[in-house]
Parts: sequence; structure tokens; C-alpha cells
Amino acid sequence: MLIQTRTIVVEKGNADQVVDRFTQKSPIDSMEGLLDKTVMVNKRKQDHEEVVVMIRWESIEAWKNWEKSDVHIQGHRENKGKPTPEYVISSTVNMYEVKAVTKG
Repeated sequence: MLIQTRTIVVEKGNADQVVDRFTQKSPIDSMEGLLDKTVMVNKRKQDHEEVVVMIRWESIEAWKNWEKSDVHIQGHRENKGKPTPEYVISSTVNMYEVKAVTKG
């Protein structure tokens, strides 16, 4: 299993805009090998909010197939050169290969 996380830090009061973007129907939703997509908000009592999108894939190969797919590449082409919304402070992506899962 492969888990991809995208952590987006935004100015306080803007988390819902990011949640809306990542919960809209998307071509990734019907991609073979996608297990699920989870969107979480950490609303700390600070001056910002954090949205974490966790995408779980059956395998590294399933994720690679998504990355190489025409629809994924086209989506990046369409967004190339578009400015990041002003309320976004930072965005990071991480990839984790799952080595063990313990069920409760």
C-alpha cells in the first residue's frame, strides 16, 4: 500500500475552501487502485489552519498509473501558470510505503 499526504497550511478561516476543492468529484475517484481519499482539518488555536489530504493506493504501481494517466497530466497542464490562492501559506506532499498495519 502507498499513502500520499498533502498538507496545506492556510490563513485562518480558509480551510473550507481547500476542503471544497478536494471533496469535489474528480477523475481520481474512479481510478483503478485507489482505496480512498480522506480530507482532515486541524483547526489549531493559532493564526492558521491545516488541511491534510490522505490518498491511499493499493500499490505503488496503482499510484504510478494515476501519475502517468492522461487525465492527471492534463489537469496539471490546465493549472500551469495559475497563481496559488493568496490564503495558502504552504503546501507539502509526502509519500509513505506502508510496511505494516495492525488492526484493532
